[in-house]
Amino acid sequence: MNLTTAAAALALATIVTPVAHSQTTSLAGAWKATEVVITGPGGRSITNLQNLTLFTAKYFARVEDRAEGPRSLLADPATATADDLRAAWGPFFAEAGTYEIAGGELTMRPTVSKNAAAMNGSAYTVYALTLTGNTVTLTAKRNQAGPLPNPATIKATRIE
Repeated sequence: MNLTTAAAALALATIVTPVAHSQTTSLAGAWKATEVVITGPGGRSITNLQNLTLFTAKYFARVEDRAEGPRSLLADPATATADDLRAAWGPFFAEAGTYEIAGGELTMRPTVSKNAAAMNGSAYTVYALTLTGNTVTLTAKRNQAGPLPNPATIKATRIE
């Protein structure tokens, strides 16, 4: 290879590498989980999921309806029993916060959450991250309490 060809290849690599790298690690957009595989006792695969996750350059927001069927409707929340409230709102999940990607891992830190315990300022979850085109696979690895004994794997598709 002559010096001109080597210089051109180096210049192209300098231009292409950052673009390719940013595309493979960018989660920016709207995502819909299509499958969740739960391991451990009672493990199962769930494919009928109602959810939406939004990522910007630094922030995320996600909502999920984890009910296995239609959630109960409350005629009057003011007079609903604890069981009525759990049936209607228990399967609903929502949180938003910041995230970072490093070393093939996604770390999510909620700042607001339906679960008040997640808003203590030290809560986080780390996922192994695989991003291929418009498909992402996340496997929960650990959180602020340590390694997760029965990690779930989430497959999602970019919808925008």
